[in-house]
Amino acid sequence: MKKLLTIAITMMMAVASYAGCGIKVPVTGEAKSYDAEKKQLTVGTEAITLAATVKITDAEGKEVKITDVVGKQVTVSTDKHNKKGESVTVKKS
Repeated sequence: MKKLLTIAITMMMAVASYAGCGIKVPVTGEAKSYDAEKKQLTVGTEAITLAATVKITDAEGKEVKITDVVGKQVTVSTDKHNKKGESVTVKKS
């Protein structure tokens, strides 16, 4: 019984440690450049490292390449804790 209780408590603590707060911080501005080697998109004066699973969409919601958004007004949704860009959306004109 003690082993079962210990395993259950350990599993609950492990699951809780993977839960995040989920707060996203938007960064808005003109996408000035993209560095493919570093996977960084420069928005205004801020360099944002993009996550491996980043979703890039145009103003109509269609997926596009990251090079297509350079020079356009964008909003990048970044995670509050790791500061990585999780989605890039082009603003409507």
